[in-house]
Amino acid sequence: MVMEAAVLHEGGAEIGSRLKRVCVFCGAYSGSRNVYQDATIELGKELVKRDLHLVYGGANVGLMGMISEVVHHGGQKVIGIIPKSLVSIVKMEGGIEPVGEVVEVDDMHQRKAEMGRLADAFIALPGGFGTWEEVLEQITWFQLGIHNKPVGLLNVNGYYDSLLSFLDGAVREGFMTPACRDIVVVASNARDLLSQLEHVAIHSRLLSQSARPMRRLHHDIIRAPCNGTVVALH
Repeated sequence: MVMEAAVLHEGGAEIGSRLKRVCVFCGAYSGSRNVYQDATIELGKELVKRDLHLVYGGANVGLMGMISEVVHHGGQKVIGIIPKSLVSIVKMEGGIEPVGEVVEVDDMHQRKAEMGRLADAFIALPGGFGTWEEVLEQITWFQLGIHNKPVGLLNVNGYYDSLLSFLDGAVREGFMTPACRDIVVVASNARDLLSQLEHVAIHSRLLSQSARPMRRLHHDIIRAPCNGTVVALH
């Protein structure tokens, strides 16, 4: 089934515990340690336990395939978003059809916009470039006020320790405010992370003050009504 992407929801009330769908960014590989697979299964079970639906990248391999199977077999809805160009590649690599509903979109930009539109919160499991790019973009969109949906890192086995240290360094060097650094919610297990995301405070006033140097950029952001992508004019 092909769905047209739409503009990301803006503004509104604090999310609180009203999460219905969680977007999980994760790798197409399973990692070299069993702890990553165990944490993925734990997260899937926790989503099922909390009656939450899954939005993910639509692949049937690696951690993506693992968490989609757990949530699907647990009785919760699974929505995979995948660019048309990757459909044949995923089928060749996995040999197994993805579970749940698969939404085919035109390109990677529309994929991320649709994942962002459907989800109420975002979680990054360990992964590579694609995972990092996806979660960092959602953090940036939160910072700019494009959405107010909480973003979390599941820091399995200290995987994201180096990234968190890098962010702390950006604050020390004056390239990031402490308020922006605090956008990122971090926990080492699924239960704690989801609990934090469900009750995260949306500090809209504080963030708007911290983002003042970006006000000009904020005004230059447009939302294309035809496909829901966000374009920054230069």
